[in-house]
Amino acid sequence: MAGALRYGRLVAAVPKSRSRPTKVRSTLRGSPRRLVLPVAAALLAAGCSGPASEAPDAAASTATSGQATTTTARDSVTTTGSVQVESTVASTEATTQTIEPIPAAELVIETFGVPEGSRPHDVAPAADGGVWYTAQGAAALGYLDPETGETRHIALGAGSRPHGVIVDDEGDAWITDGGLNAIVEVDAETGETRVFPLPPDRPNANLNTATFDLEGRLWFTGQNGIYGVLDPVSGSLEVYDAPRGQGPYGIDGSPNGEVFFASLAGSYVGEIVAPGQVTELEPPTPDQGARRIWFDSSGRAWVSEWNTGQLSAYQPATGVWETYALPGASPQPYAVYVDESDIVWVSDFGGNSIHRFDPVGLSFTTFSLPNDPGEVRQLLGRQGEVWGAESAADTLVVIRRR
Repeated sequence: MAGALRYGRLVAAVPKSRSRPTKVRSTLRGSPRRLVLPVAAALLAAGCSGPASEAPDAAASTATSGQATTTTARDSVTTTGSVQVESTVASTEATTQTIEPIPAAELVIETFGVPEGSRPHDVAPAADGGVWYTAQGAAALGYLDPETGETRHIALGAGSRPHGVIVDDEGDAWITDGGLNAIVEVDAETGETRVFPLPPDRPNANLNTATFDLEGRLWFTGQNGIYGVLDPVSGSLEVYDAPRGQGPYGIDGSPNGEVFFASLAGSYVGEIVAPGQVTELEPPTPDQGARRIWFDSSGRAWVSEWNTGQLSAYQPATGVWETYALPGASPQPYAVYVDESDIVWVSDFGGNSIHRFDPVGLSFTTFSLPNDPGEVRQLLGRQGEVWGAESAADTLVVIRRR
């Protein structure tokens, strides 16, 4: 069983019971402290015919339907040397939406300041209506009460440099901590932490992002060339070498339970088909810098391409890729997130903005960030809300109905 740090002491990790008593959570009340900004640019054309240099002008104010660049998958290589069979079926059918999307014109961006020097990196909506954020500059996990604007920090220990944060089905926060080279669990009610360090022979993994599979296991990436899996119940933690070395960054699970990650330095998408075995999927544009990945409800994977200014979609069932150029002169897509209506959200370093992409109408709506630079590195949400963190401005942002 893996060791865990409790209150600064290394002890045996206590297995978590899958039948812990249900937690009673309070509802926070108060007056919000927020800045509301309108949509900066109306529906923009989804430039889908080429790389970032061919993206439509960000100043465009009319909606224009675009055509996706559609290709079948290139050779898909596994770490064992085998090649997947390619599909020649090209399907661009619209995703079935179970929740009607909020019209773009009814959305606004709001901001919430966090303590100076926090440098918030990732966010995760909390079960009680609050928002967790990794305070990378403060070696802490932060919590925002959006109703009052109040924040609090939970110290993670000397040397901590938290990167990603997600929430499990009991409301507890799970952090990928590059400074501690460990996975950290924070109890949402008590603030108690459990720390699961990587093995001694896996130092400086540069841990990035995590996701849960359908069995409750936590899969994670390390940009220095690893991916791994933690069983929160037994405390067992395994680490594997990723194909092509450095690069694993964003990670997500499909509705069917498959786990995929994006490799920024490797410029591929990896499907974890078995422990220690990854199928390498090649996006159509070489050296695209696949940074983050997120699935929609149909099982289509959306990938932000840092190097090309593009948003790509991959359909595992058919092997078909579709590519869309972001609006603006020099877009740099960082984060990608798909909401409950299958609307795709992308943060853009180059445009200092967050884009809303409608995959049915093939149109972008752009929300300019209130601070320049804002540098939103990750997006996550709950019904009716999309949250991010302006890491360069010690500010959290949310896009929701006005």
